[in-house]
Amino acid sequence: MQQIGLVGLAVMGENLALNIEEKGFPIAVFNRSTDKVDAFLAANPGKKIVGAKSPAELCAALSRPRKIVMMVKAGKPVDDTIASLTPHLEPGDMLIDGGNEYFTNTERRSKELDARGFRFVGMGVSGGEEGARHGPSLMPGGPKNAYEELAPILTKIAAQVDDGPCVDWMGPGGAGHYVKMVHNGIEYGDMQLIAEAYDVLKTLGGMSNEQLGELFAEWNRGELESFLIEITSKIFRKKDALADGFLVDKIVDATGMKGTGKWTVQQAAELGSPIPTIASSVEARMLSAMKADRVAASKAIEGRTIASGKVDPKTLAEDVRHALYAAKVQSYAQGMNLLLRASGEYGWGLRLGAIARIWKGGCIIRARFLDRIKRAYDRNAELPSLLVDAEFAKELAERQPAWRRVVSLAVQSGVPVPTFSGSLAYFDGYRRERLPANLLQAQRDFFGAHTYARVDREGSFHTEWE
Repeated sequence: MQQIGLVGLAVMGENLALNIEEKGFPIAVFNRSTDKVDAFLAANPGKKIVGAKSPAELCAALSRPRKIVMMVKAGKPVDDTIASLTPHLEPGDMLIDGGNEYFTNTERRSKELDARGFRFVGMGVSGGEEGARHGPSLMPGGPKNAYEELAPILTKIAAQVDDGPCVDWMGPGGAGHYVKMVHNGIEYGDMQLIAEAYDVLKTLGGMSNEQLGELFAEWNRGELESFLIEITSKIFRKKDALADGFLVDKIVDATGMKGTGKWTVQQAAELGSPIPTIASSVEARMLSAMKADRVAASKAIEGRTIASGKVDPKTLAEDVRHALYAAKVQSYAQGMNLLLRASGEYGWGLRLGAIARIWKGGCIIRARFLDRIKRAYDRNAELPSLLVDAEFAKELAERQPAWRRVVSLAVQSGVPVPTFSGSLAYFDGYRRERLPANLLQAQRDFFGAHTYARVDREGSFHTEWE
């Protein structure tokens, strides 16, 4: 009998299945298009992989309690897969959704399946194709006893870092998928910050692709060391195989998104947790997709003329390095604050230090400074924000001048930096004892009698302003 099953042999599913088998766990696989099962087996002879041609055959091949990972598209395909499998399951068996799913769907499925005696695990899987094959970061949520039974497998297939495998139980219900959603939101912010750094360095600093590749490789040996900085240095150096020059310059400046960033922004609004770095990165993607409109607007709207070559590239690069680090901290701080707010709202008991630890390897946002984030939450598990941790507060204070210079230069030159400037505005707003919201509340009371609180006495007040 096989120890675990997997449904869905797209690239992620195939790579995860190979990872599981390689780590010593015989696996049975199934795909709705059964020709993919045949092709997968033919491409991987001699392995402890059994192919199934139907849900019934898959379930019959598994030892009890059955464990089946579903690597299918979010939404209806997950419900359809569950419906096809449950007639062949028995109480105590478990289904694991390894896709990017909105957490409320996971909560619903968890309750429905629990009522029928099954266990449901919503598990975030990060790391892309390479991570799935050689070690992803795994964020499982659901019944704790289900995680404990899965742990011998998950701890082997996850990425391994200095303090253990990049997997931990996140919490009940949809906690795992929620953590993965926020991970992806932080990823959106990280990617847009890097893109804006590139724009400033290339447009205002006049740096070539070769210089940018060398600079990012240098940054990846320091405090900015991360997967995204590493791959960016490689992207700059990639020559175009179809024409002269570098490939990055031939790629249309319009990007897509699959929904997790938007979900993160929606949840932040729902819970009243500000995430301007992440929100502006989602909006930047939307604006990039308006390519035809932007081309037309570039001819119709007069704006600030971009002037390059008036700054020293080395000085600018050093300023951008400091600004990128400082803004990056804001993105992680906002994501962690959202997790903290959600944990209280939904009763999950999320452990932010443990989450930072499992993001150290395998996942897209893995970075050197995640170890320092973990230590910050180890020092104070109830830390209201990374920004008030003594170590991070000191670093941000040191980087403020460079950060402000980069944002000012970009604004004066007409180079859009929504995440750099949004991060700075968040930082400045968070550290202000008093904001102009008193005027907003007065306006609300003026036109809507919403009342207001006073700084000098208790209670709610309303004024007839005219």
